[in-house]
Amino acid sequence: MTASARAVILIVLDSVGIGDAPDAADFGDEGSATLPHIAEAVGGLDLPNLEALGLGRVVAAAGIEPVDEPRGCFGAMVERSPGKDTTTGHWEISGVILERPFPLYPDGFPRAVIEGFEKEIGRPSLGNCAASGTAIIEQLGSEHMETGKPIVYTSGDSVFQIAAHIDIVPLQELYRYCEIARRRLRGEHEVGRVIARPFKGVPGSFKRTIDRHDYSVLPPRDTVLDEIVAVGLEVRGVGKVADIFGGRGISSSRPTRSNDDGIEAVIEETNAVDKGLVFANLVDFDQSYGHRNDPEGYAGALVAFDARLPELTEALRPSDVMIITADHGNDPTTPSTDHSRERVPLLVCGPGVARGRDLGVRGSFTDCGITIAKLLDIPTSVPGASFASLLYA
Repeated sequence: MTASARAVILIVLDSVGIGDAPDAADFGDEGSATLPHIAEAVGGLDLPNLEALGLGRVVAAAGIEPVDEPRGCFGAMVERSPGKDTTTGHWEISGVILERPFPLYPDGFPRAVIEGFEKEIGRPSLGNCAASGTAIIEQLGSEHMETGKPIVYTSGDSVFQIAAHIDIVPLQELYRYCEIARRRLRGEHEVGRVIARPFKGVPGSFKRTIDRHDYSVLPPRDTVLDEIVAVGLEVRGVGKVADIFGGRGISSSRPTRSNDDGIEAVIEETNAVDKGLVFANLVDFDQSYGHRNDPEGYAGALVAFDARLPELTEALRPSDVMIITADHGNDPTTPSTDHSRERVPLLVCGPGVARGRDLGVRGSFTDCGITIAKLLDIPTSVPGASFASLLYA
């Protein structure tokens, strides 16, 4: 039996992978295990609320116990798409399996790509390399301020990032540069995202501002978000979700500045939605700690989320279902600062959801998307195997 939900609350803990992806070696990530390695690095994690939902039943990590009677359903998911980036992960969660990966540029972008971009924005650029965002700003920020040349860089993900000081390149001008890049990066160079990276401050103490903006390529086919909106229900995006889908399949969007801001927004959107999906990305885990190889900071963010998890569950109405998962890994204990190919946790709870049900290891993130469609009782063409019926006695 599958009950019809008023709302599904989908929370993506950005980069909170649990290791053991069967094809991790193919992506250079053999041995990466974000959550277990963070727990080991800090001498154990205290996450009683996630533990109570069954987290310890899907991952072995110091301090997290496998409780006998979880308060929800638990499992894990394996990604099928050939990638380990935010866009690929979120799209697959929503029902799209990519056939080929987005292009990567470990040695920087081809000269023709950069020259065409520079010609259209009317000035040369700096960088054109793969780098940590904070490091390249410190390295090239002074020259950027002296010359006005924007800093262009990429990472281990399929991104074209443009950094500029807000006193040198006004925010709207930086966004215009990104729109130009997004329009130009098509065909073989169609990166997953173009990202505006504004920063402020003086040399030696530069700091990125909260005005980041992502320009994602559009999904190649309909997602469950499109299907929800098509039947007149709501999709309320929280955090960078609307950016990831290029605004498609989104009824309303709540950009956020932090995990705490995102949690507040999820609670408010859960109260406000009539019927449909509240889809949130909590980015601090990845952006502030994973990419900066900061296991202590990452652990603190996990503890802070866990402490507020009761507020999220208390906001659920009788037929609501909350799904907590991730989009990839980002093991901060490895030399790399890039994402890692890992399994992700799958924790499901709600007032009417069964307790202690093992959902197993799902063969694709799309199982999440088709389950959402089934819970909302809408027609869907999303591939995968729904676990909706397993959530109820």
